[in-house]
Amino acid sequence: MLGVVIPLEDSKNKQASVKPLVDLTKADMERVNQLILSKAGSDVQMIPEVANHLISSGGKRLRPMLTLASAAMFGFTGDAHVKLATSVEFMHTATLLHDDVVDESDLRRGKSTARMIWGNQASVLVGDFLLGQAFRMMVDVGSLEALDVLSTAASVIAEGEVLQLSVAKNMETTEDDYLSVIRAKTAALFAAAAEVGPIVAKTDKASRNALKSYGMNLGLAFQLVDDVLDYGGKAADLGKNVGDDFREGKITLPVILSYRRGTADERSFWREAIEGGKSDDQNLEKALGLITRYGGLSDTIARAQHYGTIARDALAPLPESPWKAALLEVIDFCIERVS
Repeated sequence: MLGVVIPLEDSKNKQASVKPLVDLTKADMERVNQLILSKAGSDVQMIPEVANHLISSGGKRLRPMLTLASAAMFGFTGDAHVKLATSVEFMHTATLLHDDVVDESDLRRGKSTARMIWGNQASVLVGDFLLGQAFRMMVDVGSLEALDVLSTAASVIAEGEVLQLSVAKNMETTEDDYLSVIRAKTAALFAAAAEVGPIVAKTDKASRNALKSYGMNLGLAFQLVDDVLDYGGKAADLGKNVGDDFREGKITLPVILSYRRGTADERSFWREAIEGGKSDDQNLEKALGLITRYGGLSDTIARAQHYGTIARDALAPLPESPWKAALLEVIDFCIERVS
C-alpha cells in the first residue's frame, strides 16, 4: 500500500539515535530484564506465555530507560529505579494488551497480537496481572511519592482510554479533544517514567518538574509522529500495516486537520469512511491524497517538533552530562523517525 513520506526540513546530516541512552542504561536494563522475567512468572501457565509474547516482541523499552536515566543523572545508585523502571514497563505492556482488545488489533510489532492467539479474555486478565505486579514493585520501593506519581498515571491512562472511546469514529473531534486523549493515553506514562527517577534520587522539586515536563512533551511528540507514520511509513518499520488507523476508524491528527480543511464533499467522504466504516483500500488511497493535499502530515510533524522543543527547553537548566545529552538526542530520534 502506498505511503507518503514527508522529509523533515531541518533534519541534521547525522541521524539522531537512541543508542547513547541504550548504552548508558545497558547495565541497569539487564537488571530490569531479569526482573521482568521473574515478575512475569506464575504457576498459571498462560500468564507467562501471554506476557512473554509481548514483552519479547522487540520494543525499544524507551519508557523504562527514561526512569533509569532520570535517576542516574542525579547520581542514584540503589535498586529502586530498577524496580520502578520494571513497573513502568509492566504498566505499558498491560496497556498494550488492553488496547489491542479494545481496538480489535491483529498485529503488534509485526506479530500476531496476544488476543489473536489466546483470546480477548486472556489478554485483559494477563494485563491486569501485570498491573498488579507493577504496583507490588512500587510498594517494595517504599516511596509514597513515586507510588503517587505512577498510580495517578495509571488512572489517567484509563481515563484516556475511555475518552478515546467517547470520541471514536466522531469526525467532529477537535484537535484539542485529540490532544487530551494522547496526553492521557501516551504522554502521561512518559511523564511519570521520567519523574520517578529524580524522586528516588531525592533531588529538588525544580529538577523533578523539569523531567516531568520533558517526559510529557516527549510523549506528545512521540505519539504525533506515530500518527504520521501510520499514513506515511513502511509496514516493516511500523510493525503493522500502513493505514491501520484508517481501517480501524481511528481519529488522529492528520485526519482531523484534513477533515476540517476540506470541502463539504470531502468532509462527507471522511464521515462515510471513518464513521460509516467504508475504509477499504480504495478509500485509503483517497484519504492519503486528501491528507497530502491539506498538509495533514507535514503539519502534524510541525506539532511534534513544537512539543519536542518544549521537552528540550525543560531540560535546559539542568547541568550538562552524558545523561542529559542522551535524553536530548531521544527527542530528535523520536521525531526523525518520519524522515
